[in-house]
Amino acid sequence: MIEAVQNIFNIPDLRKRIVFMLALLAVYRIGAHIPTPGIDSAALEQFFTQSAGSFLGFLDLFSGGNFRRLTVFALGIMPYITASIILQLLTVVWPYLEKLSKEGELGRRKITTYTRYLTVVLSAVQSAGIAVALQRQGQFVVNPGLGFTLMTMLTLTTGTAFIMWLGEQITERGIGNGMSLIIFAGIVVGLPRGIADIYEKVNTNEWSVLQLLIVVAMMVAVVAFIVLVERGQRRITVQYAKRVVGRRVLGGQSTHLPLRVNTGGVIPVIFASSILTFPQTFGLVAQDNRYLRAITDALRWGEPLYNLLYVIGIIFFCYFYTSIIFNPNEVADNMRKYGGFIPGIRPGKRTAEYVNSILTRITLVGALYLALIAIIPEFLYTGFHVQNLPFVGPRLDATLPQWFTQGLRVNFYFGGTSLLIVVGVAMDTIQMVESQLIMRHYDGFLKKSRIRGRRG
Repeated sequence: MIEAVQNIFNIPDLRKRIVFMLALLAVYRIGAHIPTPGIDSAALEQFFTQSAGSFLGFLDLFSGGNFRRLTVFALGIMPYITASIILQLLTVVWPYLEKLSKEGELGRRKITTYTRYLTVVLSAVQSAGIAVALQRQGQFVVNPGLGFTLMTMLTLTTGTAFIMWLGEQITERGIGNGMSLIIFAGIVVGLPRGIADIYEKVNTNEWSVLQLLIVVAMMVAVVAFIVLVERGQRRITVQYAKRVVGRRVLGGQSTHLPLRVNTGGVIPVIFASSILTFPQTFGLVAQDNRYLRAITDALRWGEPLYNLLYVIGIIFFCYFYTSIIFNPNEVADNMRKYGGFIPGIRPGKRTAEYVNSILTRITLVGALYLALIAIIPEFLYTGFHVQNLPFVGPRLDATLPQWFTQGLRVNFYFGGTSLLIVVGVAMDTIQMVESQLIMRHYDGFLKKSRIRGRRG
């Protein structure tokens, strides 16, 4: 490991890429300390502390802690992620975008341009909503009015556009995926705060040593579980027939078609979480409406209805997103075009049905895995409020231990979506660095094997 790190800095090009990436991430973190004009940052952070465990924590997660202080990077990279997802969905239903996606590099550049424009529009809309909501609360804005709204829109939209530019520069001139690394950096900087929170709980005897050991063991187990599943693949053997082209004999080799267990990555969790945040967002704006307030209360973290809808949403979007990015019919056609076939399966329609049946089964495993990982932070923080279940709720609440029904009040940096992103991005980045080392005839991080990322 130490030798591999030394080799990284012995390669000028790789060293420049890594230093460039770290420099731009440092610029991103500097922006996290520049507040939006006209905001009472202390009052806003206190409000976030009181609202811990709600959907505000989810938004704050992807902004790297900027949302709770409403810095110039408060919106984070979420508008770009949302715009990318919207265009991916439109590619399936809009023939124009579908045609662009098949035009190679030129088509991808046009889609990237449309993604940038949509990101700016979404940022402007979201920043306007934030400005209006803060002024309605009253205690967070120093000088409310139209000037504050316009200034907030300009500041937050510009901040998001700048983050988008940083991510693209890291992807092009650094190492790894820039957008993923920005989210990674925003999450990792919060880990010391979570560790300090646990240390304080142990110091004040709020936690016992046994509870601390259980949390640490759970963290290690979750990380190992994520690595295992993210690297998990079902490999379908594909045989290519021999072909004679002129005087050369082509084909005849055997390869495999890898199907990932978690094809959708973290996207299904983001989709499900985003949809469940809409009622809570309306609940904050319209607190006087008792019906909307009742729906908001039923969709809080730890509530049975929230858990049920969350799991169902993750499973649905796993299948939905997988069907968008992986087309068995297209795979079968390409396989037949180049003389490939799955042993024992007829080419064409039968091959597509066979691949689709395997993909359906492993997607269910991946969806259940994502649901389990997403529920862990909720369990650690708020527990499962079984007392609100009809008929059997009070009896279960009296039987189950308090740590199960009320939670351990552990910050959710140690599980769920954040840990899934951190582990996945770390695996992909390390794989890219190792590939660069091996390409230049250096040893990788492991001498006897290769480190594989999520797509390796």
